[in-house]
Amino acid sequence: MTYDPEQHALLLTDYCLGVQPGERILVQTSTLALPLVEQLYRLLLKRGAVPLIRLEYPSQSDDFYRLAPDSLIDALDPLALPEIESIQGSIRIQTPMPAAQGLDPARMARHRKTLAPVARARAARRWNLTLYPTLAGAEAAHMTLAQYEAFVSSAMFLDTPDPVAKWGEVRALQARLIERLAQADEVHILSDTTDLRLSVKDRVWVNSDGKRNMPSGEVFTGPLETSAEGHIFFDLPTLYGGQQVRNVRLDFHGGKVVSATAEEGEATLLAALETDDGARWLGELGIGSNSGIQQPSQNILFDEKIGGTVHLALGNSYPETGGTNVSALHWDLITDLRKGGQVLLDGVPFQIDGEFQV
Repeated sequence: MTYDPEQHALLLTDYCLGVQPGERILVQTSTLALPLVEQLYRLLLKRGAVPLIRLEYPSQSDDFYRLAPDSLIDALDPLALPEIESIQGSIRIQTPMPAAQGLDPARMARHRKTLAPVARARAARRWNLTLYPTLAGAEAAHMTLAQYEAFVSSAMFLDTPDPVAKWGEVRALQARLIERLAQADEVHILSDTTDLRLSVKDRVWVNSDGKRNMPSGEVFTGPLETSAEGHIFFDLPTLYGGQQVRNVRLDFHGGKVVSATAEEGEATLLAALETDDGARWLGELGIGSNSGIQQPSQNILFDEKIGGTVHLALGNSYPETGGTNVSALHWDLITDLRKGGQVLLDGVPFQIDGEFQV
C-alpha cells in the first residue's frame, strides 16, 4: 500500500486526539511533512478546532545547536510556555533526517533541561507523537522509500479497511498481558548479555494503544526508583538528538546507573546522563507487543514497539504509572530478546525468545 497522508491525518485527529469543536490543537514538525500537515489543517478546521501550525526547515534544530550562543541555549523562549498552556492537544510529527555531524551533546542536554517546563505542560494535555516517512528514514531502515512508506502504513494499520478496529484488537491483547503483569512484584530480564531485576510492586501498567504514540503496541510502567540491580545490554541502534548511539551497556545499583558505555555515540550517552539529577534513574519499563513491526528501523518510536523487545527509559516517569522520577530526559533504549532472551515475573517465565507465555 502507498502511504496515504489523508488516512493518517484522519486517524490522528479522530482516534488519537479525539478533537472537539473549539479546541486549540498544536501541530509541530518540519516542512518535509507538508502533505500530512495540509491534511491535518483541513481536518481540524472541519472538526471546528483551531489549528496552530509550527513548521521548521529540516536542519533548523541542527543549526540552532551549532550556532546559538549560550544565552539562547539556556534561556526559555518567553512565548513557548504560554502557547502550550493555551492548547488542548498537540501532534508532533517526526521527519527522520540523516545523523547530524559536529553537534555538542552537552549543549543539547542543557537545552533539553531548559525546555523541561514546556515538556511537562505538553504532557499534561492530550498529545500524540507520530512520524512522516522520509528518504532519510528509509535509508536508516535499509529500505527504499516505497518500502519504508509501506512499513510505516502497516505499523499504523493504515493498510487495513478499519485502522481503529485494529487498534481495538491491540488494546484487547495488551489488556490480557497487563492482567498477568499486574500480579507481579519483580521483573527479571535475562539473556547472554543482560541480567537485570526491577521491582514493579504496586505500580500501574498502562495499555498503549495508539492514543499517544502512532504507531504503538506496548505495555509500560514506572519501576520502583531504587529497585534496578544488575546490567543490561541494548543491542538495537538508534538516533538520539540526531546522533547515532549503538550497543549500550548500563550497570545499575540501587536503581541508579553507576556505569555506562556505548560502542558508538558514548559522548551522547554520557551527556544525557548528566542532564539533571533524575537522568541516571529509570522512568519506564516497556514491553513491545506489535507483531506488525518485525525489523528495526533505527527509530525509537517504531523499534520500542517490536514484539519481543523490552525497553527502559532513562529519566522522567509517567505519573499515571505511579513513577516519581522527574527529569528533562526521557530516552528509551531497546533490547531484542527474540533470540535467547527471557522476561520472568517473580521467577516464572512471561516471555521466552520473544513469545509471550500468557
